[in-house]
Amino acid sequence: MPWPRIISGIIAIIMALSSTLLGGWYFTVAIAIVVFLGQQEYFNLVRSRGITPSVIITMFVSQVLLAISTLDGSLADAIMPIAGTLICFYLLFQPKLATIADISASIMGLFYVGYLPNYWVRLRGINHAVTINLPLGGYWPSNWQDISQGNFTSLPTGLTATILSFFCIWAADIGAYIFGKFFGKTRLSDISPKKTVEGAVFGISASVAVAIAGAYFLHFPHWLIAGVTLGLIIGIASLLGDLTESLLKRDAGVKDSGQLIPGHGGILDRTDSYIFTAPLVYYFVTLLLPLLEKTL
Repeated sequence: MPWPRIISGIIAIIMALSSTLLGGWYFTVAIAIVVFLGQQEYFNLVRSRGITPSVIITMFVSQVLLAISTLDGSLADAIMPIAGTLICFYLLFQPKLATIADISASIMGLFYVGYLPNYWVRLRGINHAVTINLPLGGYWPSNWQDISQGNFTSLPTGLTATILSFFCIWAADIGAYIFGKFFGKTRLSDISPKKTVEGAVFGISASVAVAIAGAYFLHFPHWLIAGVTLGLIIGIASLLGDLTESLLKRDAGVKDSGQLIPGHGGILDRTDSYIFTAPLVYYFVTLLLPLLEKTL
């Protein structure tokens, strides 16, 4: 693997873990930057097909969604239909008559690169309010001795769930890449010819293994069932996210969504596995885990 790819990957991991640990507006700003850059790449792909989306309104509303999610995640769901209405109104009154493709691409840009990522903010915000001990809603652990001994129960639920999700995604991506490279023989889809069934299965299995370990150490109710479920959810969702972004690039006729990250391509190339994962993990933590706890 080329050194620029390795170094940029390490830097990205450090930045992701640091902002996730701090939480609050620190995490929101990190996600907001990713969303802003990701939407720029998405709209560049769209415009390469001759489509004229509502770029400014969509990108502005997406940032508003992230800010509102930091204050109260439930309000973001109310803002979403309002945002879609504003986008449609904007396109209706443009000098150039809008097309179905213009409207569809704009709403897709709002949903795919704006609304879905805000679930990372919601996930990190679970039980975060009671642990704030830094300005701007930040958090810094005070019990490093317990953490070093493997006791993670005192950490905010949103923090541990977010970190565990990242580990599962990384395990799925790395596992699929390495196993598929050396042992993959069966093509998974024409959308992404380099992906193999063997790599996908191993990647999902790696996600399940990490999730089971995390469920055990975090004392999830019915930790084995919870771990398998979470690992499958993340492994499959990250794969679908990767294939979806590959479909967009294939339709636009480009290899990478951008050239921002040395050795990796664009922001969407590195974050596609996270887009569909966030809402599924959020509802796993807020809906499924409480149900499993009731069955104890």
